[in-house]
Amino acid sequence: MTVRLTVAQALVRFLSVQYSERDGERQKLFAGCFGIFGHGNVAGLGQALLQAELEDPTALPYILARNEQAMVHSASAYARTKDRLQTYACTASIGPGSTNMVTGAALATVNRLPVLILPSDVFATRVASPVLQELESFSAGDVSVNDAFRPVSKYFDRVWRPEQLPSALLNAMRVLTDPVETGAVTIALPQDVQAEAYDWPEELFAERTWYVARPLPEASIIEKAAELIRSAERPLIVAGGGVTYSRAQDALRAFAEATGIPVAESQAGKGSLRYDHPQSVGAVGSTGTTAANALARDADLVIGIGTRYGDFTTASRTAFQGAGVKFVNINVARFDGGKHAGLPVVADAREALVSLGSALAGWSVQRKYTDSATALAKQWDEVVDNHYNPPAEVTGKLAEGLLTQGQVLGVVNELSAASDVVVCAAGSMPGDLHKLWRTRDPKGYHVEYGYSCMGYEIAGGLGVRLAAPDRDVFVLVGDGSYLMMSSELVTAVQENVKIIVVLVQNHGFASIGALSESLGSQRFGTAYRKRSGDGRLDGDYLPVDLAANVRSFGVEVIEVGSRDELEKAIHTAKAADRSIAIHVTTDPLIGAPDSDSWWDVPVSQVSDLDSTRAAAASYEESKKAQRPYVAPVEGH
Repeated sequence: MTVRLTVAQALVRFLSVQYSERDGERQKLFAGCFGIFGHGNVAGLGQALLQAELEDPTALPYILARNEQAMVHSASAYARTKDRLQTYACTASIGPGSTNMVTGAALATVNRLPVLILPSDVFATRVASPVLQELESFSAGDVSVNDAFRPVSKYFDRVWRPEQLPSALLNAMRVLTDPVETGAVTIALPQDVQAEAYDWPEELFAERTWYVARPLPEASIIEKAAELIRSAERPLIVAGGGVTYSRAQDALRAFAEATGIPVAESQAGKGSLRYDHPQSVGAVGSTGTTAANALARDADLVIGIGTRYGDFTTASRTAFQGAGVKFVNINVARFDGGKHAGLPVVADAREALVSLGSALAGWSVQRKYTDSATALAKQWDEVVDNHYNPPAEVTGKLAEGLLTQGQVLGVVNELSAASDVVVCAAGSMPGDLHKLWRTRDPKGYHVEYGYSCMGYEIAGGLGVRLAAPDRDVFVLVGDGSYLMMSSELVTAVQENVKIIVVLVQNHGFASIGALSESLGSQRFGTAYRKRSGDGRLDGDYLPVDLAANVRSFGVEVIEVGSRDELEKAIHTAKAADRSIAIHVTTDPLIGAPDSDSWWDVPVSQVSDLDSTRAAAASYEESKKAQRPYVAPVEGH
């Protein structure tokens, strides 16, 4: 039996009956489809989505977005919140509409998040080439701008003929539901093919379940890992995003409590343990705590769990300085498991921790080491207290109406519920949040730092709230990121989705300004100022009214200039049933406490500036601490 549908209609019907299942829990794989229509998809996917909505509004709900990059970010945030078991599809028109999604696709792939990208493409028949917005290639007739998706997608296909759609879809679902291979999946759809009719086998549209497995560790590898741990005196766990996606928090807590091994966290792994758990030592690396970094510096064994060891996590390979330090890497992906010449335990994080805990039954680190880690964590907690509530010698230097960024984070942290979610992505706040935010819930911390994409924050907050409608979502965004992409506030209003935006105004790029200064570039080009008479951008601050801009989107804004006003605003926002923005101005020159760590950003080797020459000398000195981490884990 066959059914006659267009390619677009067949695609929509297929997506609406895909399911994922893990641990016996089954859910629809696609919560819906974000989109912006143009001539490339309005008569194809646009018509198909309309028809589907009229037949069954729950089949594949359509959400009209305002920016193509942003809607992919929303889909990524949704998928992350759902532990990669559910996601959205995203459709855009030909040309710029589609290429706007490339950055979003890269972010999804870097962070190993499943998102289905459906860019419209040129005519397959080429009867009207070049069509509007087609970028012709002088050297190949089968190339379009959508080929830009190839390097940022985990799977790419282009459906030149209807017959190719089933294989493209089945391959796409395979990749989207594979914990190792997942990321952005792109199926480019020529606009004429979208509207082309074909007789499809009915079984293509039967409900289909994709089982997400938990790969078990090999017993012999578990025993080798246990031997390495037993022989260690100063082991340290680095918990990454794999702990969250595996829902391995309980297994990690049980393992840490049984062995006494302290747990440090990457950005993606923050929340693996509550901040006040006895084995928790907080963030590690360039934006880490002094507690975690002190333990990392002396560790003789690092147990990485679900981490890809980004340069911030390893402080550009300077964090682990122990003589002969070894690595045991628990990861579902062999690619990450083999990093730093470690012993790869290729398995699901939860299953590996359970097996490793059994192999280590009765063993624990020496009490002296555990007590030392706890003491270091307590010292850092006092530092956080002082940053949340800075002393008078700090607040006394602030201009009237200004707060420190640490105060803002502290008030939000203290007044938000444990189940609330903080969302951030770029600028100075991700680093401050990593070291200062006190996580109380595994899903309470959502910072995109794999791609650290400016503009992710509001779009990401929308995705998180769609995935977790029972949680308040606090979007912390600086003026720099806000100015890059604030459009999805309109989508939040449209969908009646509540997010709380804390808009921090510091008149420029605070993070890059501080980095510029540390590299001898004197904060050049990082402040939002008018051009002065001598041709430099060092005049008055720009008279940009971001609060008025937010109001123009139909979102209520509360402007605050003191701690008391900020506290009242948060209470008001929590009680509201709609999106609210809180506008607060901070002093960009008062930063977070130092991590006693480093990040490798090269400095000009030749310069006429004294500041740059001094920074270059400091850089070369820090560079000496970098380690290659290539020694085999066995044979020392």
